Amino acid sequence: MKTETSVSQKGEEKTSSALEYQSGFGNSFSSEALPGALPVGQNSPQKCPYGLFAEQLSGSSFTMPRHENQRSWLYRIYPAVLHSGFKQIDEKLFKGKPVGSPPVSPQQLRWDPLPFPETQTDFIEGMVTIAANGNAGSYRGCAVHTYAINTSMADRFFYDADGELLIVPQSGALHLRTEFGDLHIAPGEIAVIPRGVRFQANPLSAQARGYVAENFGANFQLPTLGLIGSNGLANPRDFLTPVAKYEDKTGEYKLVAKFQGHMWESSLKYSPLNVVAWHGNYAPYKYDLSKFQVINTVSFDHMDPSIFTVLSSASEIPGMANIDFVIFPPRWMVAEHTFRPPYFHRNYMSEYMGLIQGQYDAKEKGFIPGGGSLHNCMSAHGPDSSTFEKASTADLNPAYVKETLAFMLESSLVFAPTAYALESPQLQSDYLDCWQGLTPRFNGKER
Repeated sequence: MKTETSVSQKGEEKTSSALEYQSGFGNSFSSEALPGALPVGQNSPQKCPYGLFAEQLSGSSFTMPRHENQRSWLYRIYPAVLHSGFKQIDEKLFKGKPVGSPPVSPQQLRWDPLPFPETQTDFIEGMVTIAANGNAGSYRGCAVHTYAINTSMADRFFYDADGELLIVPQSGALHLRTEFGDLHIAPGEIAVIPRGVRFQANPLSAQARGYVAENFGANFQLPTLGLIGSNGLANPRDFLTPVAKYEDKTGEYKLVAKFQGHMWESSLKYSPLNVVAWHGNYAPYKYDLSKFQVINTVSFDHMDPSIFTVLSSASEIPGMANIDFVIFPPRWMVAEHTFRPPYFHRNYMSEYMGLIQGQYDAKEKGFIPGGGSLHNCMSAHGPDSSTFEKASTADLNPAYVKETLAFMLESSLVFAPTAYALESPQLQSDYLDCWQGLTPRFNGKER
């Protein structure tokens, strides 16, 4: 059990109280908010302690191998099935795959940050879909969203039946209230809300902004380490899962669901956060990105960016990820006789990048915290002209890259931008200009 005491970050209040967590990734946890609320020796007794309802939440098919099977048992005051009929509501800018969109262009794209809203906007209303691939119905692919919010969800709750949600704050901390308990995440941390889990995401300051990766495919796992061995990258002990916490409240509540790319709403007479106890290995979790153990070259050249992978969703093709979540955190650069920033490249995999703080070492200008870029399969990209010039002549002393934190969502499927993203005022019409200063250096002679 770990207790996390809140601290201030850049003058913003993260939280006013401490929360307890259970540590580990993929563990089989158990937690109860009242003593004896968890049944002993079985999952579904004839009568549960405290008169609770037993309910299983499955995150995989029943017949998956034991080591891949995910499920949790929840013991709740009200069964989750107790709600009114669903009615479709306007999904606004929160989309699934952009069906009917024009052909995807190989054009490199970059966006400025989403502006903060001027009217009251919660996590659902503030979600804007930038791009998507695959299909939620076939459990393959992902979507990239950004959010900008300034108010809590109040009496609204949300669950996503299309995929699990990886939340990446960029500005402002969030209080995540889930069926399994509470989590706080601030910029520099991430949280994953599994498919189907009901929750609220509320800002802990006046406003908050960030990114969300919606994973339609296999649930995120830690990448295999291969020759790296037992330790390194993201270590299981640093992932934190909430402890049971419930509220026994009645009233008028709304339950919003994302299902097959559309939004649906139902009414509840009680708070869905009424789980008194739970056990299992299918639950929300959080991770502090500063705990990532960076591995890099100590001689020359670059290692592949896969060494920065935090979480990975596998596809049906071994070694070809449905989606990887990769970070570029503060780290030492020591490579000799080497161009140290990311090199020019064209990839089989498609990449969406976001910047949480500071400056990305391949882009001196234009790539702003809260913004994003999209380089699809085989679309050329790399350092801008000013970065290339400086790095080509820089002294190669050991240097610590600080005040930076970028991430990449790398997928084996091509991202299709939404109509909003292609028409948004945040889309940079001059992105390609950042490379126009590159001039030939070929002289036809040996060095």
